[in-house]
Amino acid sequence: MATTAYPFLKRVPQEQFMKALAAGEIATGVALLTPFIPAAVGGALLTAFAGSLLGLDVRIPGLRRPGSIWPSQQGMGIAKDVWLAGIGVGLLADGVTRD
Repeated sequence: MATTAYPFLKRVPQEQFMKALAAGEIATGVALLTPFIPAAVGGALLTAFAGSLLGLDVRIPGLRRPGSIWPSQQGMGIAKDVWLAGIGVGLLADGVTRD
């Protein structure tokens, strides 16, 4: 699925990709839960991660209704990732605008 959305990943062995994906998810979670890491850093990581997930929704056929931004039944599970993006952007904006 990832190689359909991001063709450059075809050169990455599946096992290596899965390990990197898991490490990225864990690192993002640790950054969000660690009190001394600034909110802007955690927000930037979460926004980047969510953006890559939303890229799947945009690039993979059948995940959206034809000619629409709304998800199809098959894309409903991925469409929820917009919430991750919203939270990431909110944390990033909060971290950047705080005194």
